[in-house]
Amino acid sequence: MNKVLVIVGPTAVGKTAFGIRCANTFNGEIISGDSIQIYKGLDIGSAKPDANELSQARHYLIDIKEADDNYSVKEFQELSRKYIDKISNEGKLPIIVGGTGLYIKASLYDYVFFDEQEEDDQYEDLSNEEIYELLKQKDPAALEKIHINNRKRLVRALNIYEKHHKGISQIKSEQEHKPIYDALIIGLTMDRETLFERINLRVDRMINDGLLEEIKGLLAKGISFDDQSMQGIGYKEFRNYFEGTKSLEECIEDIKINSRHFAKRQYTFFKNQLDVKWFTDQEEAIREVEKWLI
Repeated sequence: MNKVLVIVGPTAVGKTAFGIRCANTFNGEIISGDSIQIYKGLDIGSAKPDANELSQARHYLIDIKEADDNYSVKEFQELSRKYIDKISNEGKLPIIVGGTGLYIKASLYDYVFFDEQEEDDQYEDLSNEEIYELLKQKDPAALEKIHINNRKRLVRALNIYEKHHKGISQIKSEQEHKPIYDALIIGLTMDRETLFERINLRVDRMINDGLLEEIKGLLAKGISFDDQSMQGIGYKEFRNYFEGTKSLEECIEDIKINSRHFAKRQYTFFKNQLDVKWFTDQEEAIREVEKWLI
């Protein structure tokens, strides 16, 4: 079972710098566990490692998608596991660094995701009612969570049953959700007042570094606020500014508020969904990694 070091925590807590330190200390390479940093051109708002940081340690899953591409947790799972194997086979330590909890959990545990083509409508000649009745015969448990008017989910559930010969509920119940790696999950934390101050300062720095100009450039290239890449905090808030419904100052304040709320949700997810060892002192965290690697 390959060892994987994972560094998590709320936004602005210092994961990037600590990840680089660990990579240099423990002969590691970094896999980004962030859902926005994979997009080219979304640099400032995603707090993407800069050129200097990227030069200090090898990084994967950064700048691999165009800004109008889609990206899924299933794709992250596949790519992150590929790079975990690659890094391990080269005798180095894979280090996942990021704050997108579901992505990280999907990478570390035995989750099974379904192919996107299973959402294609293979029953275009049937009405919603007819598809509903067909699914009722084959996978009635699926209908507990699917409304008759939600054609996309009805079709997806039916396609999954036809392909796997069992329903979604049964497939999910058979997944043990056990870790597939020897993973040490280090969580960086600090008191809430300090963290919120860091978040506010980071947003101000993003604005000073040219976040507004970055977004203008993306829009000029045809990227839309409807694109998946622009749904991240730091980008989606500017929709109101460009549509003329909010001032720049109001949008900046929205980013700060949403970032603070996001930090709370990150804490909740990591504490409830992952076996995290939390540290306020990074020296203690380093010693924990050293013990784990012995």
